[in-house]
Amino acid sequence: MRILITKFNFIFTVLAFSSFPLFAQFSLDLESGLVFPGYNEVRIPNQQGTTFDFNQDFEIQGALIPLRIRPGYTFGKNHIFALYAPLSASYVGSPGFPINFQNSQFEANREIEGFYKFNSYRLTYRRDLIQDEKWILGVGFTAKIRDAQVRLSNDSQIDFKDDIGFVPLLHLFVSYDAGPFRGVIEGDGLAGGPGRAFDFFGGLYIPLSNYFDLKAGYRILEGGADVSEVYNFALFNFASVGIIWGLK
Repeated sequence: MRILITKFNFIFTVLAFSSFPLFAQFSLDLESGLVFPGYNEVRIPNQQGTTFDFNQDFEIQGALIPLRIRPGYTFGKNHIFALYAPLSASYVGSPGFPINFQNSQFEANREIEGFYKFNSYRLTYRRDLIQDEKWILGVGFTAKIRDAQVRLSNDSQIDFKDDIGFVPLLHLFVSYDAGPFRGVIEGDGLAGGPGRAFDFFGGLYIPLSNYFDLKAGYRILEGGADVSEVYNFALFNFASVGIIWGLK
């Protein structure tokens, strides 16, 4: 009897793993494009610092080319995604006013170099509540780690502020199959307390084959915090294009 049970367990395990690919699949979403910055207001520290806007008081150096890498895993109506989304920009300018930043005083009308980094690492779970021939509606939650830095420097001094922290977000996915393409709205967001964070994409998924979709659309990244150490709110607009790999 024990031998039969052992054989049964072995056969069940083999069958379970052999059928596993029928119910689960992997995907990879690669996205890039161009970034068009909006406002980027900074005051560090919040009470004693000087308010300045990177996009008004400085000039950005070069085009911003974003990169977003998102592997995914789907089983039934459940989805798990990991996201790596680095974003940084360099600035230079000579504001007509002195800037008290962190522990330093930067003189007016003297060239200052600036640097802004906002890298994002996320893990998302989504559950599809509606899934028919045309519509998909899914909701979930995202655990986000932000790796941010603001830095100012001139030929005689440098100062910076690092900010690494955890941000919980809600996740939303809406898709409509229009035949030759799918219209999609997807993103993470939450507002309340001392800050907010929104990252949403709206656009089209165009099938290229059974394995690849072309994606194109608009992405908005907006948010910031108003706390004792830091005041910073920024807006970035994206003209996004990408490719999605995954068996359909």
